[in-house]
Amino acid sequence: MLEKPAEIQHPIHELIKNRWSPRAFAARAVEPEKLRSLLEAARWAASCFNEQPWNFIVATKEEGGDGYERLLGCLVEANALWARHAPVLMISVARLDFKRNGKPNRHALHDTGQAAAYLALQATALGLAVHQMAGFDVSKARQQFSTPEGFEPVAVIAVGYPGDPADLPEDLRDKELAQRTRLPLEDFVFGGNWGETSPLTAAE
Repeated sequence: MLEKPAEIQHPIHELIKNRWSPRAFAARAVEPEKLRSLLEAARWAASCFNEQPWNFIVATKEEGGDGYERLLGCLVEANALWARHAPVLMISVARLDFKRNGKPNRHALHDTGQAAAYLALQATALGLAVHQMAGFDVSKARQQFSTPEGFEPVAVIAVGYPGDPADLPEDLRDKELAQRTRLPLEDFVFGGNWGETSPLTAAE
């Protein structure tokens, strides 16, 4: 398993430090009980008014039927190239209106993202890899899975055990092995007014 721990500026939990988004997946099925743990973690994410606006369409290679191929077919070619090796594919879907009053929930995408983040951290804890993708045909996903009006497909999520980067095409292998990077805190944490770096980010 390729490990790429984050080069942190300040201490964080090991799960966060070690979570990343690989493209190489092993041809090993994910145990149903582990998938249930991932979805249970998503279930306990915070949400506005506890609306829990997330849904997950889950397809595995093992279950048979055409669900996996239909989901794979929604991906752009560059993602399908490597994601087809993942034993599990999901689509996160956000309910755009509040159940409580039918009004628009502008936090729905945020909250669905939080649920997906919980899922990804639980996967890391279980030795699984997760890669979330924006590169898919939303309209096709709606059609393929009969997504009702008022629900928005958000991301496709590949899940599986980490594979060997050597199995990837050269360009993807280079990305897989590249150093992980993030903007420094001072670039996005403001204090006082927009664009003014918060003194909180000053080095100790």
